Amino acid sequence: MRAHVQAGDGVWWSQAGAEATPLVDALLDQLGDIGAVRAFCGLTFNRRLADPPAELSLVSYGAMGELRGASAAGRLDVIPAHYSVLPRLFAERTLPGDVGLVQVSPPGPDGRCSLGIGADYAADAVRHSRTLIAEINHRMPATAGTDGIPRQRFAAVVETDRPLPPAPERAPDVVDEAIAAGVAALVEDGDTVQIGVGALPAAILDGLSSHRDLGFHAGLLTDGVLRLVDKGVLTNARKEIDTGVSVTGTAIGSADLYARLGEMPVAFRPASYTHHPGVLARLGRLVSINSALEVDLTGQVGAEIAGGRYLGGVGGQADFSGAAARTGARSIIALRSTSGGASTLVPALRGPVTTARADADVVVTEHGVAHLRGCPLAERGRRLAAIAAPEHREALLTKTPTEGSP
Repeated sequence: MRAHVQAGDGVWWSQAGAEATPLVDALLDQLGDIGAVRAFCGLTFNRRLADPPAELSLVSYGAMGELRGASAAGRLDVIPAHYSVLPRLFAERTLPGDVGLVQVSPPGPDGRCSLGIGADYAADAVRHSRTLIAEINHRMPATAGTDGIPRQRFAAVVETDRPLPPAPERAPDVVDEAIAAGVAALVEDGDTVQIGVGALPAAILDGLSSHRDLGFHAGLLTDGVLRLVDKGVLTNARKEIDTGVSVTGTAIGSADLYARLGEMPVAFRPASYTHHPGVLARLGRLVSINSALEVDLTGQVGAEIAGGRYLGGVGGQADFSGAAARTGARSIIALRSTSGGASTLVPALRGPVTTARADADVVVTEHGVAHLRGCPLAERGRRLAAIAAPEHREALLTKTPTEGSP
């Protein structure tokens, strides 16, 4: 690593299951000799990044996974940026981009290595990096959708044969299932769905098992998508573009999911495609389904900060919610009505606005569905208070916006 990374360099690496952990660990081990380095990463499962070395200045689009620890310790700089803008930030050199650490598949017959389950921002960042260092993992599947990287493009390589890490995830509970039932009723046969990762998204995907001819276009692909494929629900047959193919940037899930990607009709595309406004505008039946930390009584969505701590990020929520609300079918925000006993439906957000109130068509909790599209502010407040936890409704009703309020 010392031969290719110098003090003052900007380094980035792939995220989640595609993270080149052996290379990242080597960088962390050698920083004392290399000197100060600025680094960008997304979702990470690497516990060492919760308490990074003093020489490492971490930057990300949010505080996901172990980056929450770094954020709590004041060791993470969060750049509030739509996911669709990350490719531009790499191109402009705003994000660290001198050296890229990637995990790839073994080279194919054409001598190219696939980014496998992690195309997303990596496929865009590769184009602007001076130096690439690769972990060639013999268990990384070669995936379609993005051009491979020529083997000779790598300045150095380490070969491994390690399993891809599964996504840490709790099982859905009865609250998740109640929310999922409300969301499922809003999705129509033939819609193209975007959804994230976690227990609630898993429950929502399972709740769609009686639908027909659903499509999929999202930044993340999970085991819930695989289950819908197996049930014949997710066919992509009615998509306006990429017909017959699921489109994603990253896969996060189980060993079974990773093993079966090669047989699934799925294309792994860079963020410059998956989140591009022009691409999303062509999906006329797009339904975005996103989670939140809190929603205020006008419909503004907060998905970044709770209790004064950075716990999320802008990510792709605003990209997909905006497209679904304006040119697609419907933008849905799904969340539990309480967190730690406090209401997640609040008079005013306690953090930044992640998704504007004009881009939240529907909000769903375990207590019901609030339709907001075309709804005046005062009525929005009443509808949102009605799906709050019963013990919080009366107090919220006293704080609803009045007629004519801004």
